[in-house]
Amino acid sequence: MAVAKLCGIETEYGVVLRGAADPNPVLASSMLINGYVDDHRVGWDFEDESPATDARGFARQGAQPPDIETHLVNAVLTNGARYYVDHAHPEYSSPECSDALQAVLYDKAGERILARSMQAARRILGDGQEIVVYKNNSDGKGNSYGCHENYLVDRTVSFVRLVRNLIPWFVTRQIYCGAGKVGGENGSDNIGFQITQRADFFEEEVGLETTLKRPIINTRDEPHADPHKYRRLHVIVGDANLCEVSTLLKVGTTAICLAMIEDDFMSKDFTLASAVPAMRAVSHDVSLRESLQLADGSTATPIEIQWEYLTQARKYADEFGLAVCGGDTVGKLVLDRWEQTLNALETNFTSLDGVLDWVTKYQLLKAYADRDNLEWTDPKLKLLDLQYHDVRPDKSLFERLVAAGKVERVTDETSVQNAMKEPPPTTRAYFRGTVLKRWPDSVVAANWDSLVLDVGVEPLRRIPMMEPTRGTEDHVGALLSSVRTPRELLDRLQG
Repeated sequence: MAVAKLCGIETEYGVVLRGAADPNPVLASSMLINGYVDDHRVGWDFEDESPATDARGFARQGAQPPDIETHLVNAVLTNGARYYVDHAHPEYSSPECSDALQAVLYDKAGERILARSMQAARRILGDGQEIVVYKNNSDGKGNSYGCHENYLVDRTVSFVRLVRNLIPWFVTRQIYCGAGKVGGENGSDNIGFQITQRADFFEEEVGLETTLKRPIINTRDEPHADPHKYRRLHVIVGDANLCEVSTLLKVGTTAICLAMIEDDFMSKDFTLASAVPAMRAVSHDVSLRESLQLADGSTATPIEIQWEYLTQARKYADEFGLAVCGGDTVGKLVLDRWEQTLNALETNFTSLDGVLDWVTKYQLLKAYADRDNLEWTDPKLKLLDLQYHDVRPDKSLFERLVAAGKVERVTDETSVQNAMKEPPPTTRAYFRGTVLKRWPDSVVAANWDSLVLDVGVEPLRRIPMMEPTRGTEDHVGALLSSVRTPRELLDRLQG
């Protein structure tokens, strides 16, 4: 039986320091994080970081996995998230979530944290200076930055089986996951509007890198959990979404797909003849009608391939249930929205305005273009594209649509505000966030699978959290409520 599909989203935000003689993005990112966490910042523990470990047991000659930048600002938040400087970007890595709805909630909380960070940074900026953050994936100058997903996967599942089934999955799910984009990059010329922001930047099918020669399947083998039981599937092909339904579908359908792969339920082979060109072809085809060549010589459109995955997913749900995907209630919601979305994409994709990001942006910008008689190559449309992703509520075109009631939400703002401070109760993030909230001065460092505490006597104590499904409110809530000090907590845990 497939393992629980715990998941999380890591978002690298675009950042600009305006009005400064030296608009250093690393400095700007550091100011955002320091401004948000104020005086007390619990640092990140790099003890278990190993980005160069490859799931295949080898790496391509010349492979360049990302460096571990221990010198840059890192913080752990009371909601269980990690907030840090990744290269030249502020990155918010959500806490571990137990289902797609929870992932949407904590992803949206990340947006609010970045907006709050911009406000905090104004207090320490010079006159005429401002840090502006965008939740997008491209600076329009040839540089792309990621929105990565993570899923808990059974270690015993063959990585070859994962690759075979996931490449066509990632190529075709773009039709509801894309954030939309004006123009093309990285050699994709003469593109007016395309479905995704990231497709132009993928150059290999499988590989270890995340910033150069980006692969559709990333092979980083860094489980952040018991390595004998689990692997962490690190997904780098997704866009940074603002529409909550897009995020729900992106995470929820992928979790179900992974559960089917683990339980060896996939009965059809959708291997593509050439996946990298297909990745771009899907993104560049707003009509959604272009067929892809499969390895067996047949052809199918992305929608047709997605219908096949959905048909198998419904059979899987009937036979196995969806408990491992966050429960049957959330699972049924995902399946139903998946079906409704494919129907709409097949018949009238414009009906998904306010539901999917790429459709919402396309309709918004097309209205501007029609009104002012603009071509898609007009710089004004690229500026409006960027403004769609502005995290400042008073500047964001997306937030204007939300305020006007034109965007469907699956969360509510009260829950989002609470998720900025409180951890998910259903994963080990509950233990991490609650301990940090109660005893911030005693938490020396933290990472995904351990906490380091100062209990008042030497040496420092490390509490391992190698099982992501433990440390929940049900598991340790009563214990945490009954102890008064970190030392008492440690004694009880050891006892």
